[in-house]
Amino acid sequence: MASPSKDFCTLCKEKDVTSDAVTWCLECEVLLCIDCEKHHTKLRSSKDHKTISSERYHELPSFIKGTSNMCKIHDRKFELYCSFHVCACCVNCVTDEHQTCQTIKPLSDILKQVTSSDAVPLLEKELKDLEKHIEEIKDYLRNRININAMQKTEAIQNIQAMRKSIDDHLNQLEQELLKDLEIEHSKLKPEIETLLHEVDRRAKQIKKLQNDFENMTKYATELQTYIGLKEIKNITSQERNYFNDLKRGFNLNERNLHVTTSPDLASILHDVKSFGEITIDTYPCNVQENLERKDQALYLVPDPTIDQIKPSFSNKLNVPLERSLRIADCCILPDCNYLIVDSVSKDLLLFKNNGTFIRTVLSFEKTPGSVCFVKDGTVAVSFDGEVTLVDINKSQVERNFKFPEVYCSGVSSDGHVLVISMPYEKNVIVMNLLDESKQNLEGIYVNYISLVKGYIYGTNFFNNTVKCYTLRGELLWIFKHENIDKPTGIALDKHGFIYVVCRISNKIVVFSPDRKSCRTILNHDNGMKAPQSIDIDMKSELMLISSSKEDLDPLLFKL
Repeated sequence: MASPSKDFCTLCKEKDVTSDAVTWCLECEVLLCIDCEKHHTKLRSSKDHKTISSERYHELPSFIKGTSNMCKIHDRKFELYCSFHVCACCVNCVTDEHQTCQTIKPLSDILKQVTSSDAVPLLEKELKDLEKHIEEIKDYLRNRININAMQKTEAIQNIQAMRKSIDDHLNQLEQELLKDLEIEHSKLKPEIETLLHEVDRRAKQIKKLQNDFENMTKYATELQTYIGLKEIKNITSQERNYFNDLKRGFNLNERNLHVTTSPDLASILHDVKSFGEITIDTYPCNVQENLERKDQALYLVPDPTIDQIKPSFSNKLNVPLERSLRIADCCILPDCNYLIVDSVSKDLLLFKNNGTFIRTVLSFEKTPGSVCFVKDGTVAVSFDGEVTLVDINKSQVERNFKFPEVYCSGVSSDGHVLVISMPYEKNVIVMNLLDESKQNLEGIYVNYISLVKGYIYGTNFFNNTVKCYTLRGELLWIFKHENIDKPTGIALDKHGFIYVVCRISNKIVVFSPDRKSCRTILNHDNGMKAPQSIDIDMKSELMLISSSKEDLDPLLFKL
């Protein structure tokens, strides 16, 4: 950010005096002139304060300059940190808004974890790696432009070489083929150039982010660095997801120009009805898919171990007495309200975050099987032979996708794609919600399903396994453990731990992302009676578990 023409001393300005500022105090958060700076360094309370020049201050990113050490509401210094609300607090904040929070810690302890963790070097390395990968993609796209141009030239030469040996009456066919070639090539080049322009634009954004990162690590306070790391991590994660999606999609696929001339042209000119045809064959790009990384590495606070996962009962959903439910699935919404689908009344029911019943969102003609949140107040509900998108606020169906004569079991979404398990067909469908294009992942047998960060997790009820696939259908791993018995529902928390419902044995099992540890965290003693489905909200760390038995209300736990 460019420095303004003049900065005035904050202390002098309070006395209606305009003195040019030369220093910014990171602790007091004021601009100081030369005289005030001298006084500032002599005071016992401020002589050890860290200062930077006013020019350096303006080089800090806006989100760093907007981060204060002081509480804007109570005008007191932040001294505490609430892990549940993920925010710094002053003493008054705790009294006013965090009395029930049991995750209050000294802010100094949190900041020590930040400065001593691997987050800073890891994020710096990720920025450099991302820049490197962007350059690889740019080189690849430039190379594709050159290759397509060479293929075009080669095709023209072949066409013209054949043209010399045939009669003049084929001129029209030749021109038609050249025209087709030009049209197809003109479609290829602008698409790649547009994509290259977008990649280049994002490369510049990453470069700027690196500059912001460097200035932050040099001149920001520990709190500012903590907040800044989260901001830069979010932006970096978005950019990484863009390029991962780019490489998983179809835009980087090779599309090659070819011309196929008729072999009979040389001898049987009068039988030839066309000069040839233009085709484009598509292959996956040869850029290595190495943008993936484990998000756990960048968490500022160390992840819990599997032994630290001890869910505490929060409350249960109070189903109206006049209803007799058989819950097929449950879902936690972003506002922490809850949805359940009832296979008896065929209703979609909405509950408040305190467990009280709100209303029936919609009644269906078919029996609902599974439900998941999609985005913007929309959820997906699966049925036998179809999946429906429902607007919760309007209580109406938005879209309906038909799959005739196919049983749709589990359904999950990340807001961009919808994954639907069809166990009887040994198939999973990945559907793009933007253009409704579908991809069949054949040979995948899973019942319940969960889509998290581009990976498909599913349970197999009959062989007691949990499997993980890419969105292309590539099997990454299979997990089998003696604790996992007749698994149904599946969900993941923000640390990547996988939670599995075991219906017959009345328990909830969790295993670690590296699949080296597994343990039972809830059982019959905790109210587990034929549990059927599970959902976890990563932000609030709430876990909702529903039972397949009638007259058993869903239970809510805090992780």
